Amino acid sequence: MSATLSSHILDTHLGTPAADIAVTLHRIQDSGDTILLAHGTTNTDGRVTPDAWQFDAAIDDNEGNLAIGRYTITFDTQSYFDAQQLTAFYPQVVIDFVVKDASHYHVPLLLSAHGYSTYRGS
Repeated sequence: MSATLSSHILDTHLGTPAADIAVTLHRIQDSGDTILLAHGTTNTDGRVTPDAWQFDAAIDDNEGNLAIGRYTITFDTQSYFDAQQLTAFYPQVVIDFVVKDASHYHVPLLLSAHGYSTYRGS
């Protein structure tokens, strides 16, 4: 049983999708240690689609699908705001979430230089 994952970032300051943001996906082990599973970059529409994740083949034995467990997505917001010559209060955003079943998980991020919000999307 495994799930798929996507993400979407909207820049609420500019009112546009946030393109070219580096994103990493980690699995959190029962011990609390984290393992880097995959990385990606948001496309021109601010999205990382399920097929755009670049999974580490040495670690990922589910062909890019997620097993039940706890994960984090980290967004490199500092580089994004540096490119816009804006000072960011949050140099990165880390979202900690739990995969409970084999459904699709969509983790949106609403972003500005001084705040962010997230929710479970569809």
